[in-house]
Amino acid sequence: MHIGLIGGTGPAATVFYYRALVRLYANANRRLDLTIANADAKEVVNNLDSGNQMAQAAVFAKYIDQLKAAGCEAVALTSMGAHFCMGALEPMSSLPLMSALPALEAHFSAINVKKVGVLGTRAVMESRLYGLAGVEVVTVPHDELGTAHAHYVAMAIAGKATHEQRAYFENAALRLADERAAEAIVLGGTDLFIAFDKPSYPYPVVDCALVHAEAIAQVGMC
Repeated sequence: MHIGLIGGTGPAATVFYYRALVRLYANANRRLDLTIANADAKEVVNNLDSGNQMAQAAVFAKYIDQLKAAGCEAVALTSMGAHFCMGALEPMSSLPLMSALPALEAHFSAINVKKVGVLGTRAVMESRLYGLAGVEVVTVPHDELGTAHAHYVAMAIAGKATHEQRAYFENAALRLADERAAEAIVLGGTDLFIAFDKPSYPYPVVDCALVHAEAIAQVGMC
């Protein structure tokens, strides 16, 4: 299957998806057929902040048309934050969408995790990871959502984490594990791997981007 990705919404996340898919296909001794469309990260952030699902869906729909013209047969967004417009995008899309949410639900079911702590954009945290089924989702206190969102967006656009950003997210994760009894910390922003790059942490870490990439590869190799 010729896979289409809409990247650019976080440069580092786009590279992460690309490298993960290359590795997964190489390990399976399969040829990867992939085309990436580059979206405007600031445009996505503006529509995300204003909750303008229809506007962003229309933008993504045009990229999907381009990917279809390039021969793609299915498409995925390389951003959990960008999933905020998935409901509006589905009826507009000229290609099947490979959402991260079913993959995450299946993953948590497989590892028998019932309560997770989620970090990411405001939309991801407020929606409890878009109403993810099968698990209880906890996140930072309501009055801290703006701080977490600002740190995440700045990091995603820059493609790198400052010491302050790294320390904030590590501390927030520790509080979710210790104070909210989260069984695992979910990197609900596909760029959060930039901040969580240590070999190990005192809590399990689940990277949404990796789970999503593995699901994309599984579909693509069918």
